Amino acid sequence: MARPLRFRYAPGSWSEGRVRGDLYRPLDSNLGATERDPWFAPPAGYEARRFDMDDGSLALFCWTDDGDGPAGVGGGPGGYWLGNTETPSALWRTDKHALDSVPFAVTRWAERELLAVLQEAEPWLADFPHLSWFFLPVLCSKDGAGTTRAFFREHAAGFPDAERFAALGFYEQFLATGVLDNDREELASKLGTSEYLDLTRMTATMGEFDAARLLVNAGYGVEPEIEVSTDHVIDFRATRDDGRSTLVEVTRPVAPNERSADTPSAAVRDTVRIKTSGQLEAHGGGVTLFVDCSSFPDDDWLAVRGERPEVGHRPAVVFRSRPDGRTEAYRTGSVPLDLDAALEWV
Repeated sequence: MARPLRFRYAPGSWSEGRVRGDLYRPLDSNLGATERDPWFAPPAGYEARRFDMDDGSLALFCWTDDGDGPAGVGGGPGGYWLGNTETPSALWRTDKHALDSVPFAVTRWAERELLAVLQEAEPWLADFPHLSWFFLPVLCSKDGAGTTRAFFREHAAGFPDAERFAALGFYEQFLATGVLDNDREELASKLGTSEYLDLTRMTATMGEFDAARLLVNAGYGVEPEIEVSTDHVIDFRATRDDGRSTLVEVTRPVAPNERSADTPSAAVRDTVRIKTSGQLEAHGGGVTLFVDCSSFPDDDWLAVRGERPEVGHRPAVVFRSRPDGRTEAYRTGSVPLDLDAALEWV
């Protein structure tokens, strides 16, 4: 699987002539390319060019005679490349850097350019500016652009029986709080940069956002991707105002009509069994399991809610959220979290 969008940093002196010879001409020869000024002015002290390829991919390059380097790298003359196309050979030996690891002005310029390109291609995303920004590293990635855009455009981000506008508005409202901004690249990349649409994996990824939303709405601070002594990673640490914390792991069952399970309750138990027979078993306790049934249509959730099956792990919260913001849940065991403000117990 390819990586999400990242900058390449090319230290050294650059000029319009070198940019044209080392970057534009190889791209034009291999793919067919148009070199032009970017839509947005580059940061002060930088020059910039944009390359649009005949296959629809693009790249941005800006350079300066005296600027800051990426985090941990000395400054001076150098250039920054960002694109979802092939990399010219002149840049093959350059190092890659996360979007938030290069000077802020460079990142902000490149993101403005890419967001404008993205919303020109997918105008419906203009209604969801923070979602567009948050998932930009995959929505504009080399291999994952088509699949991630289709996931939001055609599959309502994994919600069954939901309109796209309502489903994406649900995530826009939560992401706009900014609580996950510092972990954007890691969390967004989980959605995938593959050219193959994997609805099961992508929908499961959104379960982590559903769980984080519940915790935040209940008044907890959330820290994702917690490494534990078993060398596993737990999805979240939820922290109260008094500093006490709880580890939370998330799993999201696939609706019965999408898997071999005979009943909705069996689908829940089967999914949890995979989690408890590996990661949670190795950890040996101390983790609250969130089972996100938001992929279940109404009838399937009503069956689970009525049967309230034991899931094979305690404590656990079994819940289902809908795009209008409503969340219903039941619990098994003594859940060390106060979630009353975020959901309705059934």
